[in-house]
Amino acid sequence: MRSSHVCSVLASLVLLWLGNAAAQKAPAWKTLSDTILYCDVRLTSDGIGLCLPDIKMDNCTNIPEFFPQGKKNYSVNGVPTVGWFSVDYNGTELSKASLKQAIDSRTPRFDSSFFPILAVEDVQSKFKPRGIWVNIQHDSFYSQFNLSMRSYIISVSKRVVINYISSPEVSILTSVLGRVSNKTKLVFRFLDETMSEPSTKQTYGSMLKNLTFVKTFASGILVPKRYIWPVSPDNYLESYTSIVDDAHRAGLQIYAAEFANDFMFSYNHSYDPLAEYLSFIDNGAFSVDGVLTDFPVTPSAAIGKPLIISHNGASGDYPDCTDLAYQKAVDDGADVIDCPVQVTKDGIPICTSSINLMDDTNVARSQFASQIAPIKDIQSVPGVFTFNLTWDDIVANLKPQISRPCAIYSLDRNPRYMNAGNFMRLSDFLDFTKDKGLSGIMISIEHAAFVAAELGFDVVDAVLKALDDAGYNNQTTQKVMIQSTNSSVLMKFKQQTKYDLVYMVSEEIRDASPSSLADLKKFASAVSVNSSSIFPDSKHFIMYQTNLVQTLHTAGLSVYVYTLMNEFASQPYDFFSDATAQINAYVQGVGVDGLITDFPATARRYKLNNCMNMGKNTPNFMSIPPPGGLLPTMTQAALPPALAPMPLLTGSDVVEPPLPSARSNNGTAPTSPSRASRTHSRTSRIAILVAFAMLCAFCPLV
Repeated sequence: MRSSHVCSVLASLVLLWLGNAAAQKAPAWKTLSDTILYCDVRLTSDGIGLCLPDIKMDNCTNIPEFFPQGKKNYSVNGVPTVGWFSVDYNGTELSKASLKQAIDSRTPRFDSSFFPILAVEDVQSKFKPRGIWVNIQHDSFYSQFNLSMRSYIISVSKRVVINYISSPEVSILTSVLGRVSNKTKLVFRFLDETMSEPSTKQTYGSMLKNLTFVKTFASGILVPKRYIWPVSPDNYLESYTSIVDDAHRAGLQIYAAEFANDFMFSYNHSYDPLAEYLSFIDNGAFSVDGVLTDFPVTPSAAIGKPLIISHNGASGDYPDCTDLAYQKAVDDGADVIDCPVQVTKDGIPICTSSINLMDDTNVARSQFASQIAPIKDIQSVPGVFTFNLTWDDIVANLKPQISRPCAIYSLDRNPRYMNAGNFMRLSDFLDFTKDKGLSGIMISIEHAAFVAAELGFDVVDAVLKALDDAGYNNQTTQKVMIQSTNSSVLMKFKQQTKYDLVYMVSEEIRDASPSSLADLKKFASAVSVNSSSIFPDSKHFIMYQTNLVQTLHTAGLSVYVYTLMNEFASQPYDFFSDATAQINAYVQGVGVDGLITDFPATARRYKLNNCMNMGKNTPNFMSIPPPGGLLPTMTQAALPPALAPMPLLTGSDVVEPPLPSARSNNGTAPTSPSRASRTHSRTSRIAILVAFAMLCAFCPLV
């Protein structure tokens, strides 16, 4: 995606200047101290310097619509290049055109909003930034048209305060050295190591070994981030290089480029862009002096709450509910780790994210694939269910499989560990959690009525027994939270325990009626709600904010939001592809009490930071994006579709009949045929055909 990086929606990037935080008792973090705007300069036929991220205007503007015959073939630094070029038009002609988006992962809905092409002077007058950085190059190309980058930069620096001038061409920097203000820093920009610098004819890789020469005409260097921290072919971090130390020894500042929240970066960062930034500035070994990024909003931000609750452990990094996922959640600072309880054929409660083993194991490629069948009381899609197999069947023959919630966007999770880790019984989970310093544990229970009526197994009793056996009834160090979408489950726990009970609303809702609140208060102390129930979105644009959190808080109920993920494709555009900005909106914007997340490390870092405790000095990038704030910037035709009204949570949604008694409560699933097993028998021949189809579908993955 590096080649498509050149077109951002406003055709400007931002440099983050990094300095030491002041007056902190803990070791000083490197924090944001200045933000300046970056402009790639392209010259028009009448010598105006425009901010455009690509020399080919058709890549990032709509100029072909106004000059359809304007395509040209020019030599740019010796490379034949076909497209529309600024040198063929004057400023008046280009005022007709506007910017467009050319990165596939970003929305094109702003293209019709006619964001004008800006000159350097426009950037200064419109935005009044704290500083401006201009990048200039292709001097030999412009000289063919009697245009001079040297003359331009000397001229514009008399009208606009230019703080930084960068170029990948030595001749440009040496020609302006001493001709611009001595407060303007000259920065040599390194391109790909194998490319040749136009004036010296040396490769950038060889010039990297001679930084003392660079120091003769520049005060700093701008390098692709891979120069500093290379990434392996399968997208994992390799050992960092010595370039930061080398630059500092040579008396050069060093800035890292090619950062964007919605680009693929190393799996080591768990899709968290802030983690990537921090790895370049606060790693204990080195710190760059600045980063160049498309998303300056990505901050170091946090306050004292919320509660951090894992979702299937740290399932963004390891397969759901495995020992590795749980250990990572603890290491990453989760306050509460969770176990979704399912039941095996031999009546053992286990922790796995789905009752359907097709969702989180490799059962489709095992000898048990022939057992695939639909069970309409659970789901219409055929599956192999936990109660089809014994615990020994699962442990001996299956492997966990990492979740891929954003697979449609080709965003895989930690492929090296796709099938890593060990399955855990509920008893294993409880033994694991006792000495981990957690605030609590959350046990989720679903399908309890089906399991009791059809399998003869009482899940609630099994969980109560496991908690009692693990000593959780005789301790106060860790609170026990029971979560379910079924009030009947929670009512049974209410009758027998003093555990914290959490009602999970599986549907998207706009608010809760008084009757539902009255019913919830009979058994629950907290409610888990879908993130879209707070900020409904259409085509990844937030449309408005509901009153749901306020309503629940007024009723005395805590609110947990689920499920937060780091992958940029999981977040509305309003959060700038930044998981931390999303967290900030839910915590500071609406005041949720807990975050249920696949990536506890991201929430933990938010919680530990101090940017929200700065009073009047709180940085602007910590402000909450207004719900629906992007919509007014679009034309009417580009607006996302209106949302149908979401339902109101009512008392009838909450109230359920009591759980049925288990037909058999001897700790194992019954051996006599239940309706579920009869359903399986009736569909066995169909199941074999479905299994064969599933196996064929998985063949390319083997």
